[in-house]
Amino acid sequence: MLKIKDTICIPLSGLCASSRYFIVYFVLCVLQKTSRHLKAVRGLHKPAVEVLKHPAPEDTVTASFGKFISEIKPQHLSAVVLQRSKRMVLDSIGVGLIGSTTDVFELALQHCQYMYAPDDISSVYGRTGTRLSPTLAAFVNGVATHSMDFDDTWHPATHPSGAVLPAVLALSDMMPANNKPSGLDFLLAFNVGIEIQGRLMRFSNEAHNIPKRFHPPSVVGTMGSAAACARLLSLDPSRSSHALAIAASLAGAPMANAATQSKPLHIGNASRLGLEAALLASRGLEASPLVLDAVAGVAGFNAFYEDYVPQPLESPSDDGHMFLLEEQDMGFKRFPAHLGMHWVADAAASIHKVLVGVGPGTVSTAQVQDILLRVPQSKYINRPFPESEHEARHSFQFNACSALLDGEVTVQSFTPAAISRPDLLSLLSRVRVEHPHDNPANFNRMYGEVQVTLVGGDILKGRCDTFYGHWRNPLTNESLRKKFRNNAEVVLPSEKVEMLIDVVEKLDRLGDCRALLSQLQ
Repeated sequence: MLKIKDTICIPLSGLCASSRYFIVYFVLCVLQKTSRHLKAVRGLHKPAVEVLKHPAPEDTVTASFGKFISEIKPQHLSAVVLQRSKRMVLDSIGVGLIGSTTDVFELALQHCQYMYAPDDISSVYGRTGTRLSPTLAAFVNGVATHSMDFDDTWHPATHPSGAVLPAVLALSDMMPANNKPSGLDFLLAFNVGIEIQGRLMRFSNEAHNIPKRFHPPSVVGTMGSAAACARLLSLDPSRSSHALAIAASLAGAPMANAATQSKPLHIGNASRLGLEAALLASRGLEASPLVLDAVAGVAGFNAFYEDYVPQPLESPSDDGHMFLLEEQDMGFKRFPAHLGMHWVADAAASIHKVLVGVGPGTVSTAQVQDILLRVPQSKYINRPFPESEHEARHSFQFNACSALLDGEVTVQSFTPAAISRPDLLSLLSRVRVEHPHDNPANFNRMYGEVQVTLVGGDILKGRCDTFYGHWRNPLTNESLRKKFRNNAEVVLPSEKVEMLIDVVEKLDRLGDCRALLSQLQ
């Protein structure tokens, strides 16, 4: 038996000697030629060996973010950043307090109280004597903050404060009485959470526009909450990086749930899950060290933004750090609706003034033949006939017609009685929408234009390029405090409201943040 490579067997028994010799000789020749051919082919086609170089851990984008979170200090906060962030804290508490009167907040609170064991640690907006575990308090307070879509908005588009402040408050409540963070440390953690959100969104052109896929606070808000809590817990660079990576696994919610009761859950979950990510990292749980880096073939943070191109975040130096909040102020809403609604409301309000004169009054629908809106193309805020308060808060048509009728949009504009007014429904039936090419779905570049054709043929036009409250035209301190008072006094006595204003104003000078926490209890 002749074996070739232990796979081919040729029986040789029964053959004459000359036949056996011939077969063996033939096979050896074939093998020799095959061997020479294979060597020639290998010489022509040498396999390319790619040596993958893994970056040193300290050279990654992810590590740079962890290092920044761990090493940033209170002295890096400029006077401008301190003042702007205190305005954000005040506004966010106010919208959270009025948000605690909504149905969606009540549902979320009841769920937490029914499903989880009592845990008397962290306070709840608008509920004296009610406390929950830190993560659940962060959740329900985040829900309250976004329940009316009244919270601040930044560019690229997200709601930064609602995801961060409830987590920082809940974590501060959790800390021992003799080890509460100072007011300055509290503000530092808050600003770290805002900064991380802004940096991540600036790595993507897609993120600059009104979103279509993921609701941004559910993505960057979760990361910002984790970063803020990691800072407040004084985590080292490695564990701060892991907190971000853990948060990435807990992030993301679809835009399909915009204009529903579930949208406020996005903010609540961002706050809660970011806090959980930081607490897990503090216990030693690890995650991908490259979650913020662009790794070919493996999606990290770029799963949320397809054109994501990350850059390292420079560590703060003795010369300081330029926070994004110093470069660009925050947008504060005058009424509780999607930010895009403020452009059409102001444009329509200017027409209202012409129709009714200087004094207060209501436009007669009999005057109006046709209403044309020129707005950006964005499907989820193009709602001709909204059927709920949440849909109304996300409807160009509803907010334009409300402002045209009443001269303004307010908290009361979204009550069931206001939504179902016959005059309003009559105006909604006369609205047409156009999407000019020069009007992009971008909060930094869009405009709102309203054109009303009267029954007699006259045409009135109103246009808003930058509404009052936009980061280019921010609310004055007086206007912001008026908004806060109107919101907070729904659930708190006026003297406590004034004390909150005073405490937030001097927060950076307080030895610890118990004065703020006590006012919310």
